[in-house]
Amino acid sequence: MRVAVLTHTKNIDKQTLEKPICADDEVIVEIKAVGLCGSDIHYYEHGRIGSFVVEAPIILGHEASGVIVEVGKDVPTRAVGERVAIEPGIPCRKCDYCSDGRYNLCPNVRFLATPPYDGAFCEYVAMRADMVYPVPDTMSYAEAALIEPFSVGLHAIDRADLAMGENIVIMGMGPIGLMTAAAASMRGAGEVIGVDLEGERLELAKRFGVTKTINLAEENLEEAVLKATAGKGADVCIETAGSTKAVQGCLQVVKRGGKITIVGMPPTDIAELNISDIVGKEVDINGVFRYHHTYPKAIKLLEKSTIKLEDMVSATYKLEDTAEAIERAINDKKSTMKLIIEP
Repeated sequence: MRVAVLTHTKNIDKQTLEKPICADDEVIVEIKAVGLCGSDIHYYEHGRIGSFVVEAPIILGHEASGVIVEVGKDVPTRAVGERVAIEPGIPCRKCDYCSDGRYNLCPNVRFLATPPYDGAFCEYVAMRADMVYPVPDTMSYAEAALIEPFSVGLHAIDRADLAMGENIVIMGMGPIGLMTAAAASMRGAGEVIGVDLEGERLELAKRFGVTKTINLAEENLEEAVLKATAGKGADVCIETAGSTKAVQGCLQVVKRGGKITIVGMPPTDIAELNISDIVGKEVDINGVFRYHHTYPKAIKLLEKSTIKLEDMVSATYKLEDTAEAIERAINDKKSTMKLIIEP
């Protein structure tokens, strides 16, 4: 099969490898679409993300969908020809976290495109059958691939315990910010307030459930949020920009007794926060690490929604043009939202 392999920093090679063998509890998926994620770009540029270090050639790509072409003998629930979205993390199903249902925290998870495990910038992937989910024929392969980042947004909404009608501020209108806005809208949020510095992103955000926008290049964050919420402040504030200032902004605009959820990873691990605000407002702060049990919910929500995730796709590329796609994402951030690789 054809593959795009990261051989070393800033170098993707086109190679041919053997098609994976199907284990008894697996299916083989012919990959039809893969979203290019920020983590792929980071591995390409820097060869590592935190403690995850690329020490050998690796196939990137984990936002994937395709069609089942082979089924293991112990898999009665899947069939050849099924169109599926792939949940890219394979938990052990044995540890305490898995037993508690929070398998995203499993210390033994095998996650596609996270060293040392290969990803989906290739023609075929072997996947444990319980981690692939049938999607309706009305859903494109691109949208099915984007269920993965949508799951991050959906999990963020779950972690924030967003209630029907609550006002939410989302800091950053990049792909995860848009996914979070879409999830908030589908879950019945009141005002969905999108915050960014780029007018083009804020305009696109209106197609993802954002009801009010705040351009930080032109407006004061706190004043604009108070105006949008009738002086109340945000019930929920979610940080998706990966910015220390955005976290600090959340503390400014969240109401007393409100909730803050941090999704983005800032360039530095340490951030200065106003403890008086945290204590005085009695704010709940939590983090988001990937997701769990989101795919079935996401597929049902997307089936009923008028929001189309693929509206954020800026362009599609062939497998042999993977390096070109990554370079575009690095050098043309302003006009590039989400790129799709189609093996």
